[in-house]
Amino acid sequence: MKSALISGLFGGIIGFIISFAINYFLIAIPETVIANAMGNGISGLISGFMGGFIGLLIYIRQTNNT
Repeated sequence: MKSALISGLFGGIIGFIISFAINYFLIAIPETVIANAMGNGISGLISGFMGGFIGLLIYIRQTNNT
């Protein structure tokens, strides 16, 4: 349980960094509310996937090393 929480924390931090980078560098300042929602949805999708994937990889690595 402890290793899963640690992996989730790392995945969440990485997801935050990716979402921030996508919103700051790739998605321009939205002109409408719909464009803002789409930008947030896209960055959330990508960062959620990457955060979960990296968290899973960390968890698998930790469980295989012990």
